[in-house]
Amino acid sequence: MSVILNTATNELKIEQETTFHNKSDSLLNEVYFHNWANAYKDKKTPLAKRFIENYSKSFHFTSEKHRGNSTIKNITINSNSTTWESTKENPDILKVNLTQELNPKDSVRITTTYIVKIPKDKFTKYGVNTVSYNLRYWYLAPAIFTNSWKTYNNLDIDDLYIDYTNYHINIKVPINYIVNSDLIISKTTSNFNKYTLIGKNKLDVELNITQQNDFIEYKSNPKIITNLTSEDVSTSIKTDILNRELEFIKSYLGEFPHEKLFINKIEYDKNPVYGFNQLPSFLAPYNTNFEWDIQLFKVLSKKYIHSIFLFNQREDAWLADGLQTYLMIKYIEKYYPKMKALGNVSKLWGIRNFNLAKISFNDKYPFVYQFAARKNLDQALTSQNDSLSNFNRKIVNKYKAGLGLKYLEIYLGEDVISNSITNFSKENSEQQTNSNQFLTKIKTTKDISWFTNEYLKTTKKVDYTIKKITKKNDSLEVSILNKRNFTTPIQLYGIKGKEIKFKKWLTNIDSITTITIPTNGFDKLSLNYESFLPEYNLRNNWKNVDKKLFNRPLQLKFMKDIENPYYNQFFYTPVFRFNYYDGAVLGLAISNKTLLKKSFNYKITPSYSTKSKTLSGVFSLLYEHLPENKKVNRFAFGLIGSNFHYAENLTYTALSPFAMLEFKRKNLRDVSRNALSASYTFVNREKSPTQTDHIETNKYKVFNLSYGYAKPEIIEDIRFSSGLQISSKFSKVSLTAHYRKLTDANRQFDFRFFAGAFLTNNTESDFFSFALDRPSDYLFKYDYLGRSETSGFFSQQIIINEGGFKSKLPVAFANQWLTTFNTSVGLWRWLEVYNDIGLIKNRNEKAYFAHENGIRLNFIQDILELYFPVHSNLGWEISQPNYSSKIRFVLVIKPKRIYNFVKRGFY
Repeated sequence: MSVILNTATNELKIEQETTFHNKSDSLLNEVYFHNWANAYKDKKTPLAKRFIENYSKSFHFTSEKHRGNSTIKNITINSNSTTWESTKENPDILKVNLTQELNPKDSVRITTTYIVKIPKDKFTKYGVNTVSYNLRYWYLAPAIFTNSWKTYNNLDIDDLYIDYTNYHINIKVPINYIVNSDLIISKTTSNFNKYTLIGKNKLDVELNITQQNDFIEYKSNPKIITNLTSEDVSTSIKTDILNRELEFIKSYLGEFPHEKLFINKIEYDKNPVYGFNQLPSFLAPYNTNFEWDIQLFKVLSKKYIHSIFLFNQREDAWLADGLQTYLMIKYIEKYYPKMKALGNVSKLWGIRNFNLAKISFNDKYPFVYQFAARKNLDQALTSQNDSLSNFNRKIVNKYKAGLGLKYLEIYLGEDVISNSITNFSKENSEQQTNSNQFLTKIKTTKDISWFTNEYLKTTKKVDYTIKKITKKNDSLEVSILNKRNFTTPIQLYGIKGKEIKFKKWLTNIDSITTITIPTNGFDKLSLNYESFLPEYNLRNNWKNVDKKLFNRPLQLKFMKDIENPYYNQFFYTPVFRFNYYDGAVLGLAISNKTLLKKSFNYKITPSYSTKSKTLSGVFSLLYEHLPENKKVNRFAFGLIGSNFHYAENLTYTALSPFAMLEFKRKNLRDVSRNALSASYTFVNREKSPTQTDHIETNKYKVFNLSYGYAKPEIIEDIRFSSGLQISSKFSKVSLTAHYRKLTDANRQFDFRFFAGAFLTNNTESDFFSFALDRPSDYLFKYDYLGRSETSGFFSQQIIINEGGFKSKLPVAFANQWLTTFNTSVGLWRWLEVYNDIGLIKNRNEKAYFAHENGIRLNFIQDILELYFPVHSNLGWEISQPNYSSKIRFVLVIKPKRIYNFVKRGFY
């Protein structure tokens, strides 16, 4: 390649000559190139759509000058002109038509002239910023042909599949720029800097071109060039650590085949050591040497693996991920065996008693896997990389793959796995390879089909339990039950206190098995005691040899924690809520809910209301079942009850048994949800001494059946719900449809339709009627701050439901039917104009036509919004007295709602 960088236009002018060898047995009429630089050309490319899937809209709404592209000027085949093409659907894949068939073992010379416009680095971290160009996947890279062309779109998952290649690159950059690379570099200077870069048997070529060089070359073998640094660690210590890391990796993977290895901190920033970046830096959770060591080891081991092995990362990622995690686990075991997951934070008063503070650094791997598995969020290790959720691709699948190799090591013996890795590396270094070739290198007489089949290819969970222990003279009969349809080897331990007295491998337990073991100075038996096997549930893994009144002692813990399988844990957590009548409600939530999901959860929250000076509270009981590989993702039923004030000095009690079916999504990257739910709510509202409401509003029961569908994508948000309510005095149906769209100009269009009708209605008040602007919330499901207020600040809170109007019109309720259409159109950022129309039908009255419009300040959709009425049936509201009392607001202060809004796109 001959490359010229134009810093004024952020363009690379490239003349590229590619000698392509046909290594297959097929005749080829075309050659495909990955043109990943062209993935940034517009907002309709697969990469652009991927950003939207990840709830990132910065690329979608950026200006054209910040995007990138690749413009092909000319292509010749052996000096003869040819044609080329790419499609709208796949603009980052280039097809070059050959002028004649390419026979097996022959080669062809393809010369291309093209211009690459470099995008801003804010989208993928690669690209241009104010001082540097960080280039990855910046040139035309020939695709690999094995029976068929292996072409893949750029999806910002850094998995270009390109064969080992020899490079000779001449690149010209302005005089004030420096080029960093792991190719062999020579430099000449005149009016510009000209670099010659040469590399043999290399994969993708990554470059850093910068005005402010922060890369350091360390004296090691191979030489490491990196800008991943720490000001708190001296260069000599870094060099020692780096050489130690390299020697450790070489002991498994062999010598590195190249002179240099280039590590850009971008690679670490995109895949950090999770845990480091979640703990506040001011707590200094980790020693600076340890932190730099593990950060560098993570990215170094990854680069090492991906340099010496050519895996098809799009289709076969688990082994590379597993090797990296396995090496991380082994490195920690050797050099930091006592390191805790929370580092020095685990020693702080108030934290050190948490079980989370007691787990070791390596214990985080099975914990995170359990977290995903218990939520049915895990995916098979053999899943295609682009089908994985971000959570699984970046964390869970890497952890599960590494844990699998570690468990094989324990089951087969350390030498078996380490030798298998070493032999695999010797035979496959600098070659195309795959995970199946590694599996054939595992030499053992033991059956590992459970690993090669279920563990890798399915999401089956492991769950064993000790069902029964029977004493027989000097021996014990132990019944062990496999609770799942996944049979793996598992270890049985005899424990005295915390000391292991006995170990035994058990295999082929596919249902229930009884074994006999000698009594040998232990007081309890435990399966998987050291948690080497990533098991679904550890709480049912042990029993005391002698029966006790309380097999599992009680443990009371402050705040939520990870579970300790040897205790019945109760957690107490201070909680806070607010409403106008109770004031600040201070409570203490007592629950069994840990950081890992359980099938059965309870929560009891007695509280004290500071304004009303009374006791109040809420409780919930929930049982959840998450079927595997079924059309239903989650089945839940339970009971919830609450007691608070609904008006000044007036309390309510609500009790509601409920059940819900949540249906499975097409895949874990699909954000849609649909669920069917039913509840039966009992309400008892305290009667006012000066009763103004009808007596029917004091005590009532309502059955509610509803179906909801939502697909809340960041550009298009579609929601639909329908419901049926039946009570002794009424029955009614309703339907709500909501569609939100962001246009290419970042203007929001928001459309909402509601229709509701009574099937029967014998009520004598409007308490159960459809509301135009403020539903009465007789089921107590909305987060009203002052639900009974008819004037003042709290009466201005609005929850967009039923009619969805903002103005308080003369006809505010419908006891027969109601239909409304709410629209909102964006003007600039969060400034919108809303327009609503509706028909309200009451018994023995003509239908009332309602209309309104105004200004909407949509700061955070459904979380924080303001509505300023302008005109309605009341006339020009903006010019009427007491206008401030007409302003309405949406305000959500529930932390869980806010958290769910923020985390979108990660799971």
